[in-house]
Amino acid sequence: MTDTLGNNQPRPRPTRIVVLGGGIGGLAATRKLDQLFRNRNGVEVTLVSRDNFVQLSPLLFEACSGVLELRHSAQPIRPTLDRARFVEATVDAVDVENRVVRATAPGRHYEIPYDHVVVALGATTNMSLIPGSAFARTFKTAADALLLRNHFIERFERADVETDPRRRQQLLTVAVIGGGLVGVELLGELTAFADDVLRYYPRIRRDEMQFQLFEVSDRLLRESTPALGEYAARVLTERGATLHTSTPVEAIEPGRVRVRDLVVEADTIVLAAGIVPNAVAAAMTVEHDKRGRIVTDATMQSVSHPGVWAIGDCAAIPGPDGQPYPALAQHALREARAVAQNVYAVVSRLAPSPFVFRSLGTMAAFGHSDAAAEVRGIRFTGFFAWWLRRTYYLFQMPRWDRRLRIALDWTIALFFRPDLTKVDLAAEYERERENCPAGALADGVQPNEDVQDVAAERVKVLVG
Repeated sequence: MTDTLGNNQPRPRPTRIVVLGGGIGGLAATRKLDQLFRNRNGVEVTLVSRDNFVQLSPLLFEACSGVLELRHSAQPIRPTLDRARFVEATVDAVDVENRVVRATAPGRHYEIPYDHVVVALGATTNMSLIPGSAFARTFKTAADALLLRNHFIERFERADVETDPRRRQQLLTVAVIGGGLVGVELLGELTAFADDVLRYYPRIRRDEMQFQLFEVSDRLLRESTPALGEYAARVLTERGATLHTSTPVEAIEPGRVRVRDLVVEADTIVLAAGIVPNAVAAAMTVEHDKRGRIVTDATMQSVSHPGVWAIGDCAAIPGPDGQPYPALAQHALREARAVAQNVYAVVSRLAPSPFVFRSLGTMAAFGHSDAAAEVRGIRFTGFFAWWLRRTYYLFQMPRWDRRLRIALDWTIALFFRPDLTKVDLAAEYERERENCPAGALADGVQPNEDVQDVAAERVKVLVG
């Protein structure tokens, strides 16, 4: 069945603006467009996203460890919008020549015409850098955080009763590949989580835990200053982590990481090394750079196709020095608001403005109250940096109801240790699959989909 989301009435056709992607950039752009066109009846704004919530990525680490309730690290999209329309669907393709977005949802195919499209589909983990990357876990979505949390707790449960020393060591070994912000912050949160919950596992000693981090460059946090990287290295080393810099991983195998003449056996392997633009954005028939990002001018409009705008990880937006802006959340948020202003200007027959933004700095947290921040050239570490980071991201949440829930979770975590509850829906999914006719699930998830895809669908229920 195919639905056409357009206007078939005889009145003059409205200007149709479609935003693709419900991440922090896509939602921020939609909300700004919603605000700008609030009093313009001749404009329709539509947001298309696979998920019905926006995930604030910097909060994922604490959601994984249980400091934050998983639902509270995300914001449902619909309550944040006013006049804009929301369509929960997966974007399959963008027909640039005919100006149509093609998307699918369970049992539905949509064709959404547009006059202006804002591509904010983000990026995915680069699975082509290291052979065997499919054997590693990724950490970019709420589903990733949920699966890693369940897996990590399960390793403690198995190790607590394991009698084979080699197998026990493998269960208690964590390998993180990538020493950027994601890899370092994740490893910091996992070491802190282990410190907090080992009291419940009297048969496991802390010195049995092994945390290994592999980074191809010569230091951690290459996207920040050397001082912040050194602080991160010191904190992680004090917690017993082994840091391998200037050490490219040669291959990932089931339960193993191969590095030169070293083989690390680990039940928990997380790949956080590099990203690639979303496949749909990379496949659009517009000009791309060598990394597959949509090439735009300084106003964030495609250099080859007017009406196509791009922001965030899937866009190469030149700064004043000619170099593309980095793929950081602070840039995506400001690009989103600026692109909305530019789309408004073009629709209003005004000239768009170039996007110019100077980075505010870098912040990173490593579990407990250990953090580092550099803001406008001023460096902070320890408790104040931890408080500063939390405060900044708290106010990136669109609504006060979510902010209060997050603040309450953080307050409770100051006095109580994270719980060990696992949210595992595998048995329920199997039961639902068995009860569905012809082997097809009622919500459109097919039996041959892997557990990560199923988890992504179930996270919608948990968050919404």
